[in-house]
Amino acid sequence: MLGAIAAAGIGGAAGCTTGNGTETTSESDDDGGGGGGGTTAETTTQADVSASGTVKIGVMQPMSGDLQYYGMQSIWGFLSGLAYKTDSDPLTGVSEGTETIEDGDVTWELVFRDTEFSADQAQTLATNLVQDESVDALFGCSSSSAAQRVVDTVVNTSGVDVPYMAGPAASATLTSSAETCSEQLFRANENTAMDARSGGKYVAEETDVDRVFLMGADYSFGQAVVSNYREVLEANDVEIVGERFVPQGYDDFDGLFQQAVEADAQGVVGGFTVATLPNFMTAGANYDVRIFGGFATEITNSVVGGLLENIIDGELTEQKVRDAQIGPFTTRYHWNQYDNEINSSFVDMYTSAYGKVPDLFTSGTFTAASAFHQAVQASGSTEGVDLVDAMTGMTVADTPKGTDGYAFQEYDNQARSEMTIAYPVPTEDQWSEYWGASIQPSDPVSRVSMDESTVPESGVDCSL
Repeated sequence: MLGAIAAAGIGGAAGCTTGNGTETTSESDDDGGGGGGGTTAETTTQADVSASGTVKIGVMQPMSGDLQYYGMQSIWGFLSGLAYKTDSDPLTGVSEGTETIEDGDVTWELVFRDTEFSADQAQTLATNLVQDESVDALFGCSSSSAAQRVVDTVVNTSGVDVPYMAGPAASATLTSSAETCSEQLFRANENTAMDARSGGKYVAEETDVDRVFLMGADYSFGQAVVSNYREVLEANDVEIVGERFVPQGYDDFDGLFQQAVEADAQGVVGGFTVATLPNFMTAGANYDVRIFGGFATEITNSVVGGLLENIIDGELTEQKVRDAQIGPFTTRYHWNQYDNEINSSFVDMYTSAYGKVPDLFTSGTFTAASAFHQAVQASGSTEGVDLVDAMTGMTVADTPKGTDGYAFQEYDNQARSEMTIAYPVPTEDQWSEYWGASIQPSDPVSRVSMDESTVPESGVDCSL
């Protein structure tokens, strides 16, 4: 029964709520098996060319509101990546406005704008940044609905060569659908399909679950979680015994869990954000089914950790969590999942600058900045059209997942990268100052390679 409070929240909760009341994707805003297939780009080497001039990037993230932490960790990851590449300290105390970073003969001009988790606001900001501010590139959006709006109304219709590095918005369709994918649209951050391909594969191959009930929020994030898990689980001979979508804030989960039990489900996937997750998990704790998904950000882990503390008798210990058969779960990235020099430097600079450990979205946004910098050095240019050419098929050299840890697929400009599987464990004393949740991911118990975690070219409705 305790297994029922498992991962759904921890990972399926990967999401957030927009300012206009719309649940978004990724624990960014959105928070299984099969080979990755497709094209893995060869490493883009930095040519011996001398770049000079100004790179002006419009940075669009939620910087205010209840879930501003989504946007700020994304910005902090980006700033850390740029600091690593320019051998400087990350900018701190950023707010709406313009900041500059000098890098030899290149000036990085960052124009920060607050999307407020609103798709309407994101569209307005992107339009202004492209038309009035004349930016060379766009980066951002934690909400998948906001990112899609920017793509639909600005990037793919503006008639200017401005690359858009979306992220951490995680809806897989952003880069995989012919309706939105574009030669100018890139994403370094991991997406919901990568969550499902990694988590579903582990559930199918390493657990005794063979009958699953799918639940999700009735919008792009929840639909993406459910559809991707369905595809992966069925491909690995796990039977889907039911599927239900509910509106955000839904609180009658007892009825849905009863349906799952009556369908003889052994496990439940929950594609919900932090706005709906507590209701889902509170109900799930009363039923003898296993809930799984992935680790989310500190915000959701705080909710899940508190629920665990209320349910587990006495002190929360690693053994009690293991005895309750909770986890393991997929994680896109957390600070303790990778042991390499780049990640060590990243963790040190990030904790020193921001008083937090790098969280779920930060590896992808670090890599976004790293890719922009690598593109400038490789092309010798600061022009948007040249950055697009340089990033197409690029393997990003410096990333928290290690050297060459991310590679942009030529068929959809989505970066593939390794994913890890970990158990929830009590937060270690050394991290408690920088991580405000009572549980954290354990060391990885399994790794899913970049070729296995990504959707192959045959599985996307996009061909660039």
